Order: sequence, then C-alpha cells, then structure tokens
Amino acid sequence: MHDRTATLKPSEPSAGALPDLKANGRDVRIDACRGIALWCIFLDHVPNNIGSWLTLRNYGFSDAAEVFMFVSGVTCALAYGKVWSCEGWSSVIRRTLRRSWDIYVAFLLLTLACAILVHIAGVERLADESNTRILLDQPGATLAHAAILQYRPVNTDVLPIFVLLHLLFAPLLWLLLRLPNVTLGASLALYALVHMFGWSLPAWPNGHWAFNPLAWQLLVVLGAWVIIEGERVRPWLTSRTALVPAVLYLAFSLLIVLSWRIKPLEALIPQGLTKLAYQVDKSNLDPLRLLHFLSLAVVVVWFVPPNQQALTTAVMRGAILCGKHSLPIFCLGVLLTLASLLALLDISAGLAMQITLSVGGVLTMIVAATLLNLIKNKPRPQSAVALPVSVRTQEDAWGTVGWRTVEAFHRGLRGLREFGWAGDQNRLVRERQSHQAPRFADELVRSSRLNVSKHPAMSSEVT
Repeated sequence: MHDRTATLKPSEPSAGALPDLKANGRDVRIDACRGIALWCIFLDHVPNNIGSWLTLRNYGFSDAAEVFMFVSGVTCALAYGKVWSCEGWSSVIRRTLRRSWDIYVAFLLLTLACAILVHIAGVERLADESNTRILLDQPGATLAHAAILQYRPVNTDVLPIFVLLHLLFAPLLWLLLRLPNVTLGASLALYALVHMFGWSLPAWPNGHWAFNPLAWQLLVVLGAWVIIEGERVRPWLTSRTALVPAVLYLAFSLLIVLSWRIKPLEALIPQGLTKLAYQVDKSNLDPLRLLHFLSLAVVVVWFVPPNQQALTTAVMRGAILCGKHSLPIFCLGVLLTLASLLALLDISAGLAMQITLSVGGVLTMIVAATLLNLIKNKPRPQSAVALPVSVRTQEDAWGTVGWRTVEAFHRGLRGLREFGWAGDQNRLVRERQSHQAPRFADELVRSSRLNVSKHPAMSSEVT
C-alpha cells in the first residue's frame, strides 16, 4: 500500500472512495453494532451481574469498549468524509467543533446527574463506587477539574475521549486522506511510546484514566483508516493467512479467561502464562486486548455476512435504535448502572434481581431510544425542493450530522422568485440531481443577497 501525497479536492475521485451508505444515508449494521456495544457496557458495569456473561468480557481479553471505539472511528470517517466531499473543510471543522461541544455539555450534565442521584440515594452507599464522594465533599474544586476533563465519575471516562476525538478529527481526517499509512504509523508509534514511557494526560485526583486517550486513540484512528483504505485492507482481512492465527489467538484468550473463573481449568494452564495474561491493562489498551479485538474483527469479517434479514428482528431493531442515539443512551446507561447498584444493595443481590435489572435496563434503553426516534422523526411540512441525495449523510459517533445546504437553497430560491426570476428550469433540475448542488445553493444565496442590496425592504424576508 502507498500513501497519497497529492492535494485532494472534494470533486476528486478519492472522495468517492468512501463507502456508499445504505438507504436513507445510513448503514444500519453500524448502528446495530453500536447499540449492542451500549447494552454490553451497561451489563458489564453492574457489579456481580449474571447478565455480563452475555458479553465479550468473559470470553476474551477485550470487551465492548474496543468495539465501541473502533466503530466510532468508522462512523466519524463516514460522516465527516461525506461532509468534506459535499461542503468542504470549513463545514467539517464547524461540525466537529459543534459535536465536541455537545458531548462536553453532556459530560458535565451527566456528572451533575450522578452526584444528584448519589446524594438522593445516600452518600455512604454509592459515593465510593461512583467516585462522587470527592464531588460531594469538594464541589467547587471538583467541578473545576471536571470542566477541564480531569475529573470523571465512574463509567463516564469515555466521554472526555470523544470530546477530544471530535475536537481533533478534522486534522486527523485531512492527514488520513493524504497520508493514510503514515498517519496510522504515527498513531501506532504514539501507542508504543505510551507503553514504553507510561505517557498519559493529566487526571485528578489520582492521576488515573480508565481509558488513557493517548493509547485508545489507536482504535479510533484504525477505524477511520479502514474506511479510507477499505479496498486495500479487505483482501488481507479475508485471507486465510489472517484467519488461522486469529482463530488460534481467540481460542487461547478464551482458555485463559475461563481459567480465571473455573478452578479445574486453571490447573491445566502454566502458572507463568496465567500470571502474564492476568496483568492485562485496560487503561492503556494492553497489546493482548488489542490483538484480541483485531482477531475478533477478522473472524467477524469471515463468518458474519452482511445479512440485512437478520437486522429486521425485534432485538436488532432495538439495537439499531439505541445505536442511532448513542450519546443520550450511553448517558442513560450510566445512570441505570447506579440505579441497579442501589437496587442490589437495598433490595436483593439474588439471581432473580440480577436478571430483572439486566433485562429491565436494556428494555429501558430501547424505550428511551424509541421515544427519541419518534421525536426526531416528527412529521414536518414538506418543502418544494427535495434534498439532493448526494448531500445526505449518516450520523457521526454521537448523533446526527445536521445539514443546512437545503436551507440556503430555499432562501436563495425564494429571494430570486420575489424579483420575478424564473431562470433556466432545466438547469435547476440538472443542478439538483448533480453533485454540484451545494455549490449551486451558494450561488443562489449570493444572487439573492445581491438583489436584496438593491431592494432593502426585502432583506428581512430573505435572510
């Protein structure tokens, strides 16, 4: 594989290298994968929960966190790649900054919500488990550190990573489109340096990140790189050269992890090997975890076909809905985890309660996602000019990427009609159906503003 060093423009063929999205501008398989990861994260975070046996954590070194990070890199590359190809870099920068701000606000609100829930439930029961005791004891200093992403309640650590991810994704995408392999190599080098020298970002109060951004960035970059270099990567992923070692490593990981919980199996594993694997470091994305995820990805590519029929079942539809609204559903999952812990402490920690909390939590997430979807898809007045297919995009890692091109198109068209402009109707149809629609919208807006300058009385209506 080789890197592309030529300067790229939205109209060049490389923009078309981004995979075509499915109907309605979305690949629902990505939403389904993200939704299942959200369910697994919730089940894993409830302590001593029988439901966690349905997740990856008990069958290998990696878990749903790796899946979620990788898929986030994929969705960001798809969404912002489409924005770049249709509207250019200024729109990419604007949208990434706006999404970063949305996640930042969600993180601060979730931090306050956790503190309020712990206070209502009784400080002594949940304060230590949720890492909110210091917030309740020193609210001023703690909130100040939360504002700069140095303090995080338990299970919220992924949000600051996504704040940084979206903040920096525009330059990352720029590099990936021009020097994809060099960019991935730099990401790997940073990952290696983290393990060699223990690098991390500042944290408070104990200096520890549950997800060190300098290490976990690798999965996000890898997900985006796979989208950019998809045609070159797929032959390798689907080769037997990759499949055989992947299957062997997954079997090795399964044996080691099960030996931690099954005593007779532990006796069959060499003690030195067990101790080596038992030190798997999640905070810095241990190489054993990374290799397990990559092996799992190879096996999934081989044995899980893109079967759209499987996505029509009730369970998968629920996962798709949760994946579409991943930011609010993730925040809800954090609060449900605290509520489940409180129920285990106050009511019962028995098997029946664990099953009830697991099923009830997932159902609550599905219901919430369904309501959010109904609100989002509330019928709106139909506009006369349809949004061109070429400027539809899919949601990014934490929600919908909005579009204003059609709004500019309508404003310009209304303004020109006020002055009796009919124009070349055939040209209008051609431009709407072509990939030049955003450029044509800008032309209409400029024309309307020029006319407004000649007719000041109409300025309020056009703008």
